[in-house]
Amino acid sequence: MALPQPTEGTRWRCTLCGNLTRFDVTRSSRVVEYLHLDLAGESRVEERDVLSERIESVRCRWCDAVDQVELVDRPGADS
Repeated sequence: MALPQPTEGTRWRCTLCGNLTRFDVTRSSRVVEYLHLDLAGESRVEERDVLSERIESVRCRWCDAVDQVELVDRPGADS
């Protein structure tokens, strides 16, 4: 089940326990990264361009429910 990412006007909520703050998110993404390797061979990502991203599942950290998360409006989002 693909779940939309929260926006400025929405947030996630577990339908079983009401959790609004703690979730384990499994996502797939395709990215292009610009790596900088120093002379010792240590790499550091300097730029990242996300080509696509898909949330595969969201698990509630409080009650361990899988795929029981919905998008709800944030308080004051209409103002």
